[in-house]
Amino acid sequence: MFTSNELLQILNQYIDSIVFDRKPASLYEPIKYSLSMGGKRIRPMLMLLTYQLYKNDPQSILPVASALETYHNYTLLHDDLMDNALLRRGQPTVHKKWNANTAILSGDSMLVFAYKLLAECNVDKLKEVLDLFTITALEIGEGQQYDMDFELRNDVAESEYIEMIRLKTSVLLACSMKIGAILAGAPSEDANNLYRFGELIGLAFQLQDDYLDVYGDSKVFGKAIGGDIASNKKTFMLINALSRANETQRKELEMWIANTNVKDEQKKIKAVTALYNAIGIDVLAQEKINFYFKESKKYLAAVPLSDEIKKELTDYVARMMKRNY
Repeated sequence: MFTSNELLQILNQYIDSIVFDRKPASLYEPIKYSLSMGGKRIRPMLMLLTYQLYKNDPQSILPVASALETYHNYTLLHDDLMDNALLRRGQPTVHKKWNANTAILSGDSMLVFAYKLLAECNVDKLKEVLDLFTITALEIGEGQQYDMDFELRNDVAESEYIEMIRLKTSVLLACSMKIGAILAGAPSEDANNLYRFGELIGLAFQLQDDYLDVYGDSKVFGKAIGGDIASNKKTFMLINALSRANETQRKELEMWIANTNVKDEQKKIKAVTALYNAIGIDVLAQEKINFYFKESKKYLAAVPLSDEIKKELTDYVARMMKRNY
């Protein structure tokens, strides 16, 4: 059995070895750049670690694992463009380094390439894998649209937000784990429990990203702090601040939200963060993160494998939960 560090090294070597020899080079250079930026590779790592619960040859599914990483990076190219983000993993985003049209076109090509990699899985598993991945990709688009729709509303409920991040973020982690189980020939009940486990840790991860966007260290987080506040993004933090604020606090929050032409973004970020602290949003967010992380364990516990077999997976997830703190 490989350790997670060994699997990550094997995965990175495989991704680095992918050859983009088609032309024009200007289409494929941003793809190579995006994949070379590294990152935690959480989705393919979850797939490989899940597969390894049942089989000892995770190298055999490296193309499929890389497909999930390629797809994830495709979504980031478009997300960064829509959010006008300047940094990704501490490096200039593709639309910043090149331009918006390049980010769109290269991103679209990454989606097609992800399907090409997926098609390299065993033929007897291909339909099930493609069906799950395709539904997941549709759900991610639905989540992204909800995210955009929420930007025009100040009455978004927490339950709506949780469903949005489930679609936009969690289902891809869940899909990664279930595909790993499918390719390993795991029982369908195990595959479903592992899917649910991935879905819940995905919620915890996204809520942690919300938290770190306000309270993280930009050098560790890999992007500027306070971007969600500056853009009035409807996050768990802002939604709960609006619903829990007293009259005075709510008026101040609404003033900052309405002021879309703030010249000094840092002033807005500092003021809204102070309101979050006064309302107790920082504590609330951490409680919610811990809730979903604990709930996820119930589904992993339902998979009838020994704790020793599951240890590499559980240790990996625990480390990911502690990242950036």
